[in-house]
Amino acid sequence: TQKMAELPGLGDERGEGTSGAPALAGPCVADNRLNLDVYPDGCCRFLQLFERRRGDLAQVEFVRLSSNDRLLGATLGILPRLESLKSLVLKGGHARDEFGSCQPGSLTSLPPNFGSLRCLTHLDLSFNRLSTLPSCIPHLPSLRVLLVSHNSLVALPEDFGSLSKLTFFSAMKNQLKDLPQSIGELAALQDLDLSENALEYLPDEVGHLRNCTELDLSGNQLSSIPDSLANLKSLRRLHLHSNLLVTVPASLASLPNLSRLDLQNNCLRAVPPEIQTLPFVRLRGNPLGEAEPSPQADESSAKRLQRLFLASGEDSFTVTSEGCKVHLACGIRFHFPPGAASDPLRIHFRTLAPDPKWVKLRHHDVLLSTVLELRPHGVEFQQEVEIWMPYASPQSLHQREVVVRTFSGHSWSDLRTKVEQKRKSKKHVACCSVLHFSWFLVVSRLVENECKVPAEGTLLFSSVDPNIKVIFPPGVTEETRSVKLQVLPVSAEEVEEITADAGCRASPLLCLSQDCPVDFLRPVRIQLPLPLGVTGLNLDRSRLHLLHGDLQGQTWDDITSQVVLEFTHLYAMFEVTHFSWYWLWYTTKTYIGGIAKKVYERLRMYQVNFIALQRKKDPEQVLLQCVPKHKVDPVLKKLQDRYRGPEPSDMVEMFEGEQFFAAFERGISIDMDRPDCVDGRLSFIFYSHLKNMKEIYVTSPVDRKGQAVKGQVSFYRGAVPESIPEDASRRRRGPDSLWLATLPIKLPRLKSRWGENPGPLNGFSLPPLNLGNAETGYLTQANLLSIARRVGADWQTIGLNLGLSYQQIERIGYNNREDLDKQILDMLFSWAQQNSEDPDCVDKLITAMKESGRQDIADEIETIIELGRQKYRESIRRVGLEQESSTEDSAIAMV
Repeated sequence: TQKMAELPGLGDERGEGTSGAPALAGPCVADNRLNLDVYPDGCCRFLQLFERRRGDLAQVEFVRLSSNDRLLGATLGILPRLESLKSLVLKGGHARDEFGSCQPGSLTSLPPNFGSLRCLTHLDLSFNRLSTLPSCIPHLPSLRVLLVSHNSLVALPEDFGSLSKLTFFSAMKNQLKDLPQSIGELAALQDLDLSENALEYLPDEVGHLRNCTELDLSGNQLSSIPDSLANLKSLRRLHLHSNLLVTVPASLASLPNLSRLDLQNNCLRAVPPEIQTLPFVRLRGNPLGEAEPSPQADESSAKRLQRLFLASGEDSFTVTSEGCKVHLACGIRFHFPPGAASDPLRIHFRTLAPDPKWVKLRHHDVLLSTVLELRPHGVEFQQEVEIWMPYASPQSLHQREVVVRTFSGHSWSDLRTKVEQKRKSKKHVACCSVLHFSWFLVVSRLVENECKVPAEGTLLFSSVDPNIKVIFPPGVTEETRSVKLQVLPVSAEEVEEITADAGCRASPLLCLSQDCPVDFLRPVRIQLPLPLGVTGLNLDRSRLHLLHGDLQGQTWDDITSQVVLEFTHLYAMFEVTHFSWYWLWYTTKTYIGGIAKKVYERLRMYQVNFIALQRKKDPEQVLLQCVPKHKVDPVLKKLQDRYRGPEPSDMVEMFEGEQFFAAFERGISIDMDRPDCVDGRLSFIFYSHLKNMKEIYVTSPVDRKGQAVKGQVSFYRGAVPESIPEDASRRRRGPDSLWLATLPIKLPRLKSRWGENPGPLNGFSLPPLNLGNAETGYLTQANLLSIARRVGADWQTIGLNLGLSYQQIERIGYNNREDLDKQILDMLFSWAQQNSEDPDCVDKLITAMKESGRQDIADEIETIIELGRQKYRESIRRVGLEQESSTEDSAIAMV
């Protein structure tokens, strides 16, 4: 059969390719696949292909289209003519609103003749606007996988059980209230996901799904479950968390293959002892042992808020009008008071690494947390919701304040914040109250004093230094305006160290700002303390300079001659009509503006050292970190048992939020296709109070069987900011002008090890397999071997979290006793073989690693998968973005 990749190009009406008009099939087709959801005009391309190559298009077996496409309706009528079609994806979520949230597709139904697709085995209609399941779907005789998640389904049709070959069904995040009795007729069903719906009860017929291995009913409104679930002898994982369960049948304990039973965040006051003693049951977030509230009980105790405890793998929860308290595994907490949400609302959350492209810090700000995103964005609550966010302890930051900052999608603003320290853990937590959800982070900023200035005038002084005052006389403004004051203390030692001049002195740096662009109607009087050691008695006025700086601190102008300076024994006073930075200097230097700029920039920089350590048990695993100077010794002490390496680098200076890179050199390399790798260099962002650390595997093209490899890792600035002091840039001459430091790395002579050969190993045969697919990213056999090398003694915990039974774990341990490597391989490849057809198997592997406390392996898998996705998308786009001629453009426009 001729493959679609061999189709002739679209040309004139005779089908002959014309010069300068490349084939349209090529950009869209990979073998017998049409991947058009990566194009904004994917449906237009499909329609053109159908018009010009109708006969050849019938060979296509896999089609992906975006249901956000405006021409989707015209395309739907043609799809049933693709008689060989095996897989069809019509997903939404390819468009985003102003807050960055995915927009659902426009699909509300399917044409009746879709039932004629006799070969269709995979159908994905997720992220759309379906309120009922299209009537044609139960008539697809070969359908094995059906995904309708993120829609608005309220019910499934009575004939849904006619899908006799269905093995995987996901309807998560819909509005299903009940299930048809025919669901029990899905004899082949192995994986059923009905999470985050509105189910209040289950039919007994669910117990007929004898081949079901995973059943997810979390996030519904179930108060009980039928005893018939005890008939699901193949069931391995049962998810019932975040419901309203008041009882569970004891017969669940008799399920022979069950390895996970999640009952968290329900209303269980008692649990059968057979279930409570199971080692894999999860019961946190239930009122176990508490008595039923009596009718005479105080109303406040009867309405005690439900407490939800979410595990590390969960990313959402439901809030009802009754309110609740929510605890995330990362330490973040929420308090939803009764009435905050009028209707049940599903809240989604995630934590993000701060990206300086959109996390804009102001001068002298210090980032203390990662970014928390809460969705849906923009939803207004009826009452304020409290958020508690843990943050890094700002022990070295004095005369500052901690605030929660939120992003509206356009700009950042600071929220009224209270801070507390937990008694037991000593962890710091910042609390704020909000009426809407978006993005949140915690920063340390200069203390901000604010006041409203009326027409009658007022007085504003600094809480950091009460000697700094701003006096607003009557008539200073016609309309009330808001004024903010911040002070940056500057010590004499800092000024002397930076300027190398013991005679230089400077006052605290004063920043004034207002919410009105209009100058004041009358001069505002400002009082600043004289620089340390200078008094009105010994003052040499020729050495005193008043500097005015712009809000970015880029220029500092001497305005001494432009204002009238008055002096007392301790203070200087002057008048201005507009606000900015103000700074008093006492020095014999003449070019004072340049000196002030240098000092200002150096006050924003941190002295840091780079470390490069290798794991003692696996030298190919390298830890790189940028550490503030005062933290180097504690960090090295914590790592010394597991790592070894050279002494830290010499001290360098960096800005908060500055980008830098690490490059392995002299015979040592890393995977240059990593998402965080730019031109072969590993990208970092320096934040003084967050961990600037990455742990990666390095390789070498040099044959290490005969000799060790002595290489190095060098650190480079991403780009030197224009304002960086020249003597702080640590420049080299030549192409490496951004060089910061270099540390040695040594890879020892290579010993024979089991992970080198993917073939048969000491009698242990590894089956050939790939997990995932080209579109979502593959995990190859080589990837699994690499993962296995890092598992170690955690293999049993990981196996249980993957869904293997205790009996299987014990059998693997016995069959490969005294050989840890074979135990790990047997466990991992046994699971992989059993789940190779599961479309979510890679996600389950990542979740299992996180739940087993192996975030390092989970990160590696996610990196491999993301790299696969990128390569796949780029391979499609690379062909699709070939230069198109005007001839082809006009041909497309005519369709």
